[in-house]
Amino acid sequence: MPTDEELIESIPQIEELKDKKEELDEVETALESDLGVDINKLLGDSYIMSEHEEITKLSDSLRINATDARKQLNVFPPNYTIQDQTIPDLIRKMRMSRRKLKGSQRDKMAKAIDTMIDAYSDHLSKCIDTIYWLNPYKIPLNKMRYNEKDLHKLNKIKDSSKRKKVIDSLCKYWEAELEQKDMVYSKEYSTLSKAMSLAKKGFRTCIAEVTDQSLNKSKKERQEDFIVKMVCENPGIGARGIHERMPLNMSKITSPNVISKMINKLDIISVDGSYHKIPTMIKKNIWAYTAAFIDSDGYITLDRNMNPRVGLVATGARGRAFMEEMHKSIGYGRMHLDQKSPQDTRLINRLNFYSQGDVTKLLTKCLPHFRLKKGNAKLLLELIRMKKGYKKADWYKPRCDEIFKLMKWENHKDHVGFNWLNEGIYLDNIQKYQDNCKISIMDSLEQIGGSHVV
Repeated sequence: MPTDEELIESIPQIEELKDKKEELDEVETALESDLGVDINKLLGDSYIMSEHEEITKLSDSLRINATDARKQLNVFPPNYTIQDQTIPDLIRKMRMSRRKLKGSQRDKMAKAIDTMIDAYSDHLSKCIDTIYWLNPYKIPLNKMRYNEKDLHKLNKIKDSSKRKKVIDSLCKYWEAELEQKDMVYSKEYSTLSKAMSLAKKGFRTCIAEVTDQSLNKSKKERQEDFIVKMVCENPGIGARGIHERMPLNMSKITSPNVISKMINKLDIISVDGSYHKIPTMIKKNIWAYTAAFIDSDGYITLDRNMNPRVGLVATGARGRAFMEEMHKSIGYGRMHLDQKSPQDTRLINRLNFYSQGDVTKLLTKCLPHFRLKKGNAKLLLELIRMKKGYKKADWYKPRCDEIFKLMKWENHKDHVGFNWLNEGIYLDNIQKYQDNCKISIMDSLEQIGGSHVV
């Protein structure tokens, strides 16, 4: 339990956590937009379904199996706690501490409390967003009395009839509230107020019907959570190491052999007995993740002979695990593992794409998701298309020279002090090269989107 002095000292950390959370939310929003899958829109605009019906619809719409569909649905955020305390308890303690403060210290504590309340409100809103059948009724739901535990109980309701009972209470309240709006006090006003009270009571009754026991995780779920936590905190740990760190009551009912069998179900990969947690984005959308990886730790370029080159680079045992998993998920490409680093540091692992067919397939699927190297990808796709059918065109060789210069510019445009003249590149010509793209000409010649040009 933190003391008053510790609470005061933690105020700057609380404000910093809020800033970092806002940055994380922006990244999550960007990734969700890259995935192109809006489950709220897919399930929220339909009738009230049971969990089984939701899984079936999600499987058919996204063309995934039932297990993956269930994982997409079970995304309720973990409990929001700080130093093993719930946010309401922490805010209550902070308010008690504020009474003893004066001046700027009191103002800082008040600001920290407001920050915590905003963050907790945002957390509750995200919890509601993950309950797809409840999300369309957010307006009346916000008029009800609930906390994080109540939302967790609502998320545990799987039967369609019980879900309809909750929605019925919310709709009755909503209708009565709308009718009561701008109404003067009268007998009808009192009747509507009573209906609203009964609807609130009905909502609380639905929550009370869900037992607290249903919120407790099973032994297997607790084991899986512990394994994932250990692998995240100790990359490269083995089954024996995880078993040795387990609490006594958990280690008695498991063994290293059991742990090694559970690993495959937890998005954890093994490299020579060392475990590494792979990002869930690889499973959700391999092309969005690959594009993000190329943007940050990859390259899209071509050599002096105008051969396209695309590659991903990672270091160490964890990097090797990622490369092997991505190679398996993508289905093509060439692996170069455990290469010696020029600086004699960690071993380098690469997943490279050499053939024009592989490069075309990869870049075409990743193109909508690129953020930094989209220009490089478009240049390679244009070049490959030219090489396949337009080598005899009078504009082929001059355009190849332009593409080479544009690729060099894309890869070094942020390099301060780069000597462009050594490469024969004049920056005043870059826009002219970009405007000289031959995609539209090739479309016309192939009668794509236009008449045939002789």
